[in-house]
Amino acid sequence: MAKILIIDDERSIRNTLKDILEFEKHQVLLAENGKQGLDIACNQLFDVIFSDIKMPEMDGIELLTALKEKEVEAPVVMISGHGNIETAVECIKKGAFDFIEKPIDLNRLLITVRNALDKSTLVTETKMLKKKVATKHQMIGQSPAIQKVREMIDRVAPTDARVLITGSNGTGKEVVARLLYEKSNRANSPFVEVNCAAIPSELIESELFGHEKGSFTSAIKQRIGKFEQADGGTIFLDEIGDMSLSAQTKVLRVLQENELTRVGSDKSIKVNVRVFAATNKNLKTEIEKGNFREDLYHRLNVIPIHVPDLEERKEDIPLLVEHFTEQICAEQGTQLKNIEDNAVDLLQQKSWNGNIRELRNVIERLIILGGNPITKEDVNLFA
Repeated sequence: MAKILIIDDERSIRNTLKDILEFEKHQVLLAENGKQGLDIACNQLFDVIFSDIKMPEMDGIELLTALKEKEVEAPVVMISGHGNIETAVECIKKGAFDFIEKPIDLNRLLITVRNALDKSTLVTETKMLKKKVATKHQMIGQSPAIQKVREMIDRVAPTDARVLITGSNGTGKEVVARLLYEKSNRANSPFVEVNCAAIPSELIESELFGHEKGSFTSAIKQRIGKFEQADGGTIFLDEIGDMSLSAQTKVLRVLQENELTRVGSDKSIKVNVRVFAATNKNLKTEIEKGNFREDLYHRLNVIPIHVPDLEERKEDIPLLVEHFTEQICAEQGTQLKNIEDNAVDLLQQKSWNGNIRELRNVIERLIILGGNPITKEDVNLFA
């Protein structure tokens, strides 16, 4: 059932539309002029709004403009007994979802309602998805160690400087990269993530730089590499300490010359890419072992950001526990569980070798297996 607002100065039209839409099980509210309709639309949420064009005081075009200024998100369908192509085009240009002429055809009306509801559903789902993404990439905590990282992100993000993010597994290096991107001037351009440790060494060059058809046995068609996909935006090279020396040489060339060559080609391609890299390894030690190029290290390490272990910021654990509890319960569609203070205290005393990732896994286990509220005994059993 949808909630629909009908704005028309003709009582007969209002009542006819109301009867039709209520027969289809929709909830319908009525307004007899543009000003009244605007007031109702700004104070209640609607799935669809129908508005006449020719009305006293405030006509439909003025109402449509006002609705957009007030950021009313419901699709607006304009209706008119004096319709022409010019009027319809003007309405669509000003943000109307559709235009219907009087006398209104029943099938046309119902199809328009269905299409408008599909749009409303899509808008709602998109907002929820954006909210989930925003929630996913949050840096939770108020400890001095995490405040230092947060301040560094705010200072560095608006620049085009390369950033090398270091830290143990599970500390949140990807979150730092995402926040740098979201606060950067490239936030509306591509963000391409590459897990260097997950790609076989013989395929890493093809993955990063692309290849031409026939350049090797399984190259049955041309492939655009990650650096080209990120052109104009940002590439995040996660676990770069695991990249082969051959691929490191080519990455160095991209950073030096802002151009690359696909595997099997001799043609250079210009790219404009900001680079974030992350590793859990000590790259200086890897350089001494001959596993990592020193010149590439210095190219990447323009701005170093170290993400602290959870052991260095245990005062953040209560905030993290609260955040993960809300997040996981929402994801699972279960009732929000409470965690007793002494249970949180016990979590704070534990050693977290797996850092934030391990803590989140434990909270998920407690939510599934523990009681409500989650007790100290639950922590002893399941953490």
